Amino acid sequence: MVAAPGVHDPAMRGIVGTDRMGRGGAMTHGAIRLEDAAATMGGQPVWQHVSGSFSPGSMTAIAGANGTGKSTLLRVIMGELPLAQGTITRGGLGPRDFGYLPQARIIDRNFPISVTDMVLGGAWRQTGAFGRADRTVRLRAAAALRRVNLEGQAERMISALSAGQFQRLLFARLLMTDAQVIVLDEPFTALDTPTTQDLLALVCEWHAQGRTIIAVLHDIHQIRTCFPDVVLLHAGRATWGRTPDILTPVTLQRAYGGARDPWPETGMQA
Repeated sequence: MVAAPGVHDPAMRGIVGTDRMGRGGAMTHGAIRLEDAAATMGGQPVWQHVSGSFSPGSMTAIAGANGTGKSTLLRVIMGELPLAQGTITRGGLGPRDFGYLPQARIIDRNFPISVTDMVLGGAWRQTGAFGRADRTVRLRAAAALRRVNLEGQAERMISALSAGQFQRLLFARLLMTDAQVIVLDEPFTALDTPTTQDLLALVCEWHAQGRTIIAVLHDIHQIRTCFPDVVLLHAGRATWGRTPDILTPVTLQRAYGGARDPWPETGMQA
């Protein structure tokens, strides 16, 4: 597993985000809260009557079968999709406070851009959309690549990377954002065990720094092991709470089908 750089590493200043911590290690923003919320896509309801909150510094998985609206919930949280009804409050957070890692499969990997340039794109808050990256930003980019074990790939084109390397690259780009809220859509799908462990360790570091983590995940064992809170989407509704209370044999049977808990402590995926 790749070791994390210390918070006093000059190249990592602004990546580890120690300047935004509130008391107790939590980030200085309010809860993200939904009240009786509903979302639609193409005029069709996706989910409705959803109420719950993501506390500052919390670590929450979003689970559910395919088509239940997990990615839609992420888009609502970030403000990319308006609610059809109900309300959402973001505790003073704006678009610049969210760092987003989309599903890798929706990204065109044939786009002619180098690994370094893609990582630098994560620093848009500092450089502007078309700004030049100065030496400090480039040092941060190099440190981010080291953190995800891609320092030897900096000059390659993204099309030359393996699936695991490309996912590491997306995490390096996310490191550059220094966001208060980290939003991940299926971040570990189709990755080998070492890559998953390295990237999950990085997510846990973000959580330890007080950042709010919200991740769509399919691995029930992974959720049970690493994520204290969960939102389970099923039949247009959400069951929201502490992971041990929500991921029971009964709720999993309702959400995924089967006579009993189909994903016990084995690491199998839903």
